Amino acid sequence: MADTQDVVELILQDHRRMEDLFRQMRSVEADRAGALREFADLLIAHAQAEEAKVYPALKRYKNIDDEEVEHGEHEHDEGNEALLELLEVEEVGSEEWDSKLEELVEAVTHHADEEERTILNGARENVAMERREALGQAFAQERERQLKAGCGSVENVRKIVES
Repeated sequence: MADTQDVVELILQDHRRMEDLFRQMRSVEADRAGALREFADLLIAHAQAEEAKVYPALKRYKNIDDEEVEHGEHEHDEGNEALLELLEVEEVGSEEWDSKLEELVEAVTHHADEEERTILNGARENVAMERREALGQAFAQERERQLKAGCGSVENVRKIVES
């Protein structure tokens, strides 16, 4: 991973890591349960940090569409619900597990693609690098705080989904 403070690059790095974890969760040769644990922590920490530190700041820029930011938050909810459904499946690799995994992949991939095309491109074009680096620091700190708190546990994901 490149050593950067740019919030756009940090978010993109997380998206690429999520794609790697999807590949591991699909592979019968990988530690699928371990990949899911890492994915759950990463997805929740990433989304919580975006909603707490990045999205509110980006809404202040007139060339970044508020509706896109709010839509991103809605898609986080959908991803969290799909994650909870997968976490609640008892047998890793079962038909139900594979089915719930594909629902999760679809929800998260759709969101990441949209976010990259709309919100992140808007940030690249309209937000000065100095500000993107400040947002990157805030994002990274909140993301780390969430990770240390075990944010991807099934109990915490359930709490987020139900709130």
